Amino acid sequence: MVITAEDRIDEHKHNLLIIVFIYISVFINSYVFFKEPFEFYFGYLIYVVLLPGFILRYGFNRHLIFIFVTLFLTGFFNIMMGNNTAAQFFKVITGLTLAYFFYYYVIVEFDFNVDQLFKWYLKGCYIAALIGVFQFVSYQIGFVAGYNYKWILNKWGVTAGGNFGIRVNSIFGEPTHLGAVLSAAFFVALYNLFRKEPYYLTKFQGMVIIVIYILSFSGLAQTGVLFSLLFLAINFGLIRYLFLTIPLGIMIFNFMHNNITEFRDRFDSLISLFSNGKFELGKTHGSSFILFNNYHVAMENVKTNFLFGTGVGSHPVAFERFSLAKEIKVYGFNLNSADANSMLLRLISETGLFGVSIFFYIIFKCYVRRNESYPTNHWLISNAILVMILLNLFRQGHYFLNGFPFFLLLYYFNSIAYKEHIENNGLLPATALE
Repeated sequence: MVITAEDRIDEHKHNLLIIVFIYISVFINSYVFFKEPFEFYFGYLIYVVLLPGFILRYGFNRHLIFIFVTLFLTGFFNIMMGNNTAAQFFKVITGLTLAYFFYYYVIVEFDFNVDQLFKWYLKGCYIAALIGVFQFVSYQIGFVAGYNYKWILNKWGVTAGGNFGIRVNSIFGEPTHLGAVLSAAFFVALYNLFRKEPYYLTKFQGMVIIVIYILSFSGLAQTGVLFSLLFLAINFGLIRYLFLTIPLGIMIFNFMHNNITEFRDRFDSLISLFSNGKFELGKTHGSSFILFNNYHVAMENVKTNFLFGTGVGSHPVAFERFSLAKEIKVYGFNLNSADANSMLLRLISETGLFGVSIFFYIIFKCYVRRNESYPTNHWLISNAILVMILLNLFRQGHYFLNGFPFFLLLYYFNSIAYKEHIENNGLLPATALE
């Protein structure tokens, strides 16, 4: 069969459309089509449009089938036991299944080209950062339409605070979401500052991302800064640079603790809560208590079903049973009951040892560390995405918000691509890759 120029143009348009769809689902979650009976994001519409064609073309992945059949059966059992509601379970399991299969098919569609997919993500981050610059400057000069995007994004809000009156969130619903989504790009941008030949982003583009990341004044973004420094130190010789990285880390932490009120209040409150469990209304930071409360709920709930948890979507039921905030009448202390305020806590509560083991198996088994003998970009992609994964596990409880499954799958397939690369180039015997 002869491939004509028209065929190539059609294929290019088809791929471009898919690329646009992917990154709309990653970056645009501050707009919902409706909120009842559930919030319907752009990403859901994209799943519905593209998934049928993907399934017909590629069939089903048996590993994903095994995981989701297990989650379905254990979840259905927990509904029968009264640990979950049917409505909540089917809402979450449907979204979770669609998201993971969709992003798996996307990677297959682009022939497992992780490097190119990651570069497109970096391009999206740079665009989001430029919007963040426009937002920040608009706020400083008083141009309301330039910094307040409620007129176009219905699940979005201006976040006051920081050292300049506003915490930049660009197109994201809140600064925390910016801190999560841009974290991998921040890692790359930080790495590029010290390299003669930067990876994909120019030094200027990297600086724009770094500045906006910091101007979000997000506690999650600040944690991302520390993770990035840690992984760069690990990959370039932790022992060799120990004399530099430890003092630098201490200096950065002290600067944030002394100059960023939000960071200091959250950190001090978390230390106090996990040390003695005491909450003082008006003194303990509300977000810190919410995280601690969900930790307590998850730990109590997983005791009822250690192996498989109480089923996806069940944390709100557990929250009603075990919350420490039942008697607190102040608004806000029972927030995040749906997502546990942390994906790790939610996994513990809802999927038990089964779900947590899968996540940590992927994290450790698929990690690619920099190897001077085999210079590739796989380690950079791996460590950048790992920062994002850890931040989501720590603080973002939604299973598939901002395309998180996409990045977890990229992390997995990046590891496979690295092993194939070193095997195909005769750098290691095949047995050493197993």
